[in-house]
Amino acid sequence: MLLTVTTTLLGGFGTTLKLFFLTLLFALPLGLVISFGSMSRFSPLRYLTQTFVWIIRGSPLLLQILIVFYGPGLLFHLPLLPRFTAALLSFVINYACYFSEIYRGGIQSVPRGQYEAGQVLGMTPAQIFFRITLLQVVKRIIPPMGNEFITLVKDTALVRVIGVYEIIWTGESFTKKGLIWPLFYTGLFYLIFNGGLTILFRKVEEKLDYFK
Repeated sequence: MLLTVTTTLLGGFGTTLKLFFLTLLFALPLGLVISFGSMSRFSPLRYLTQTFVWIIRGSPLLLQILIVFYGPGLLFHLPLLPRFTAALLSFVINYACYFSEIYRGGIQSVPRGQYEAGQVLGMTPAQIFFRITLLQVVKRIIPPMGNEFITLVKDTALVRVIGVYEIIWTGESFTKKGLIWPLFYTGLFYLIFNGGLTILFRKVEEKLDYFK
């Protein structure tokens, strides 16, 4: 029985991991773009971006998933997006906004003198950003990014609301057979994966200690 449950849960966990990694693949660079919009000197773009981030961060992710999945059909009579695609789009938009605020905080925390020193050396704005600012930003944002990564792993359970077959849904399916322990077993998958992420981020922080 244990083998059967484990095999079934691994299938659901595969969907969880797929959503996790694809969200990071798209949300991390998109978040950087949004952060630039939030810091833009062009006021309309800055206000528009900040308002968008406020709406996304201020509303539940569950609500956003439902709107992305049902919205096109109910509002514009368009075909519904595939369930996984709708879930992925919701997660990418949501986490890109959270990442953008982390990026913004990291970038703005770098002392202005760093920029001025780069200008004195004749460096272009792009060179200053990639050679001076970015490495310091990475060091500063590792802890909050680690928190968001772990939260993302747990948030993937929300996609069951639109019928995406993830690990908790697979665990819950065994309750119909009178078994409760597979639900606790799903927690073990989360704990192991999040434990691995925690160790990874600690190693990265140690590697970046030369910025002290």
